Amino acid sequence: MTDISAPIKQDVMTNEAHSPGLALRSLVIGLTAFLTVVDLFATQAILPSLTRHYGVTPAAMGFAVNASTFGMAVAGLVVGFFSPHIDRRTGILLGLALLAIPTGLLASAPNLAVFTVLRVAQGLCMAAAFALTLAYLGEQCSAKDAGSAFAAYITGNVASNLVGRLISAAVADSLGLAWNFYFFAALNLAGALLVYFTIQRVRPMHAMMPAASPVSATIAHWRDRRLRAAFGIGFCILFAFIGIFTFVNFVLVRPPLSLGMMDLGLVYFVFLPSVVTTLLAGKVAARLGTRPTIWSALAVAGLGLPLMLAPHLGAVLAGMVLVGIGTFFAQAAATGFVGQAATDNRGIASGTYLACYFCGGLVGTAVLGRLFDALGWQACVAGVGVALALAALLTVDLKR
Repeated sequence: MTDISAPIKQDVMTNEAHSPGLALRSLVIGLTAFLTVVDLFATQAILPSLTRHYGVTPAAMGFAVNASTFGMAVAGLVVGFFSPHIDRRTGILLGLALLAIPTGLLASAPNLAVFTVLRVAQGLCMAAAFALTLAYLGEQCSAKDAGSAFAAYITGNVASNLVGRLISAAVADSLGLAWNFYFFAALNLAGALLVYFTIQRVRPMHAMMPAASPVSATIAHWRDRRLRAAFGIGFCILFAFIGIFTFVNFVLVRPPLSLGMMDLGLVYFVFLPSVVTTLLAGKVAARLGTRPTIWSALAVAGLGLPLMLAPHLGAVLAGMVLVGIGTFFAQAAATGFVGQAATDNRGIASGTYLACYFCGGLVGTAVLGRLFDALGWQACVAGVGVALALAALLTVDLKR
């Protein structure tokens, strides 16, 4: 390890840094998140092209692309269950290194079934790294710093939505679909290298062997009304997000909007405001409280839904901005709440939250895809509105 990495290994994942160290820590946490989940939604930018390539319906292709959420839900539960026995650094490093394999194989997937299986495999690897990193942050950060650390991680997630889609659209448009997946496999390996150099020689995790068994801990978390509500909120958030940002791609390429592939990628600059606002989620939740923060975020997302139905590109883009800001802000607040409310077995709590979150994405793809194919975009947007309303109702139980 060179001297340049010394401040990273000492300050990035601990709560002992001064202001410059905190900024560096946030940067590395966000970059780790970016490289962990950049594959998750980047493929949505090329959904219309993939639909034509495999000759299937939008709902079928949307389900295949979002099958990664199934892998993430399963891995979230498994990793959370065995979290006390998994070395954080090794688990994160292996998850990102192995992620490059199914990503590269997607370039030559012969049919939709193989494509779907590879997306599930991607989800397994992504969630393993994701869940272990969340648990790691919960263990390493003080209660004071936890909100900012989780917000930085979710901000990296938001940035992956923007930059990942831009990269995917640009590479596919200029070099073809296959090179798109090769490029993202290289990003996965870059993420493994980042983890290798930033989490090396970190002090051993404390409380790696909790007194309660994983089963007992999981049951205890589900009995906690606050955590149960947070799990449900996570489900609803990705349900809504998937519904908008998967199927809006087909709306954008059809008349009257009729965007091309590169234009479709540029549309996702709508996530840029979310990159900025999500960083504030931890501070806002600390000042106003978790419930007002999530209610406000869900209200912002709800305001964007009517705009999504307009026949004008400007209105649709404004709606996408509002939905993006609202859902990511709510997710950051809910994630931080779980990390603080689960005083014991945080790895299991984080894994359970992620499992519910990504199950919401899978269910959202299936249900809203059917609505989109059968009844159109208006019905899909209405389903998203129901999910946001349910999340707002569940937020009542997020008491300190």
